[in-house]
Amino acid sequence: MQTLLVRLVALLGLMSRLLETSALTGAPWGRASRVFLSPSQVKDRRLGLKVKDSNFTLGGFPSLILAGTIHYFRVPKEYWRDRLLKLKACGFNTVTTHVPWNLHEPRRGQFQFTGNLDLAVFISMALEVDLWVILCPGPYIGSDLDLGGLPSWLLRDPKMKLRTTYKGFTKAVNHYFDELIPRIVSLQVQEDGPIIAVQLENEYGSYHMDKKYMPYVKKALVTRGVKTLLMTADTGQDLTGGHVKNVLATLHLRSINKATYETLSSFQGPSPVLMTVYTASAPDGWGALRHSLDPHLVMRDAREMLAFRFSLNFYMFHGGTNFGFMGGSAPLHNYLSTVTSYDYGALLTEDGDYTPEYVTFQELFRSVTVPSHNLSPNEVHRPPQPESRPRVVYKPVAATYYMSLWDALPYLDEPTLSAKPVSMEKLSVNQGSGQSSGYILYETAISSGGLLTSRGHVQDRGQVFLDNLYIGVLDHASTELTLPRRSDYEGSQMLRILVENQGRLAYGPDINKERKGLTGDIYLNKSPLRKFKIYSLEMKPKFIQRDLPNIWKPALFQPRGPAFFLGLLRVGDHPRDTFIKMQDWTKGVIFINGQNLGRYWNIGPQETLYLPGPWLQPGANEIVVFEEWKSALVIQFTDSPQLGHVSWDSPRCHGQRMQGPAPPGTYALFCQVGAWDPCTQPPTLLLSGAGSRYASGESPHPFR
Repeated sequence: MQTLLVRLVALLGLMSRLLETSALTGAPWGRASRVFLSPSQVKDRRLGLKVKDSNFTLGGFPSLILAGTIHYFRVPKEYWRDRLLKLKACGFNTVTTHVPWNLHEPRRGQFQFTGNLDLAVFISMALEVDLWVILCPGPYIGSDLDLGGLPSWLLRDPKMKLRTTYKGFTKAVNHYFDELIPRIVSLQVQEDGPIIAVQLENEYGSYHMDKKYMPYVKKALVTRGVKTLLMTADTGQDLTGGHVKNVLATLHLRSINKATYETLSSFQGPSPVLMTVYTASAPDGWGALRHSLDPHLVMRDAREMLAFRFSLNFYMFHGGTNFGFMGGSAPLHNYLSTVTSYDYGALLTEDGDYTPEYVTFQELFRSVTVPSHNLSPNEVHRPPQPESRPRVVYKPVAATYYMSLWDALPYLDEPTLSAKPVSMEKLSVNQGSGQSSGYILYETAISSGGLLTSRGHVQDRGQVFLDNLYIGVLDHASTELTLPRRSDYEGSQMLRILVENQGRLAYGPDINKERKGLTGDIYLNKSPLRKFKIYSLEMKPKFIQRDLPNIWKPALFQPRGPAFFLGLLRVGDHPRDTFIKMQDWTKGVIFINGQNLGRYWNIGPQETLYLPGPWLQPGANEIVVFEEWKSALVIQFTDSPQLGHVSWDSPRCHGQRMQGPAPPGTYALFCQVGAWDPCTQPPTLLLSGAGSRYASGESPHPFR
């Protein structure tokens, strides 16, 4: 999903032209049509969502769609109902959610629709709290996910052409839809369920590699029983490329002007306007400034859209968390990996608490909504608003034991032996589906030092070691390292390259190239290295809970990574939400009772990781930290998220080396990728925290 961050100027220009274009849309701008019908207010839901001239109708009556996006897979299942109730209490009548193929089919032919991925339960729960559902089943969904939600095993095919009618892709899509669609057919509004619309793909107009592809997706859904309203979603400039005949075209709030409506009218005549994605912010990237904007201007935008009878979807109402390795990356100049928090500047915080903006929008929606059934505003039943959930600050936990990665290697699964480097996706692991995420270690013997060159084949970040001695980092920005030249090499030394997959691109034409690990030859003094031993370090829950050997050593000092650290968090009878703060640690991943909470990195902006109370148990809870460099041996907790601050003055500029515990040769990431440098660029290139919603140009962080 491409970023829809737009300049305030663009939106105001849109509004100024709406009256001129109202003739095209046939829009009577009366207040009487601003009704937001919920399932309980519609007697015959089986009539579904229809388009009648410039209106949506539900059960035959005009209604606007006021939706908010919640990703069930980014929220603990125990909190789904809480988040949906808060959406309803704010004034929304619809929840929008996307379906991540890569999470539901992590290995080819092996599907997961239970626990936190129980889509049918989430949709049914939405109906129970009186919400409609807009479902986005993909196959590609964007959403700032690794490979836009497509499974990485597709890239085992060297000729793969994602998001096209290439046979290798459509065969996999058909098999996936054969499993997915039957699970949601009975939940459509025509079957008395809550699903009122299904979105085809996502922003295909910006990709547009195959004109036959979108009709194929439509047919794949319809032939499997999808009969509710179908729609596409594209930015203004990509509207033509993403359009499908007899499918409602909706808009992402970007690049919209008068010509957009003329194009829209040429497709479908007079029709209602649905802003499928109206956003409050954008996700943050490691090493970059945190996104921020003026909520008052967001409010003004929403008020103007409602005044002109737009239906809209608020992306995100609740962002949640990129647990594990689910987060993707963006091709910002070079590469920018998304942080673990998906707070997104949403109306609820990452842990589901209310924000001041939630209350403001709630008041707005109440002020503009016309009650149905001729009720006065005072007679309208307001849904109950759930109380905020308490947080707790647990006592610091000492990481009393550690295990070096090098010590653990002999106890892990047998490595792959290969003459040349092999990427993650092409490893013969996971029953032939390859490795999707985490780390991968390459070892080869060398007999001399010299210039080590990656030629761009390290994807994404590789720490280089001679035996156990750290040498430096190869990544997207640094492609050369000098290995010490020693005349007294006795036999050989072991060259080790520990490569981290920091998230595949979430969008763009290069997604077909997003293989990870060592994707080609590595050269020493211009000669390609050979005879590799390759360890898959995917770090799934089974790996942390059962595969790690019991060779823990007392952490009597501060051991250097890469290493695993073990501590025990003791909790009372009623576990509560908290935030972990890895102060003075460097970079790595945290697991609690085998659950992967996500990445931490001291370059920021994120400083805390969300730990949901339901993932804790009364008594002892095992915390395992995989630290890449320097540990602190103490894990701290706080009751408030610390996600970074927008600042125009940063020490991380001009490509200078980081200060502090990061490995030598590591630079602040946003200096490498070419993001804003306060010492050389004017602040009009980034989001402005005061005075204007966006500066004169679009955000340089096109994350979605």
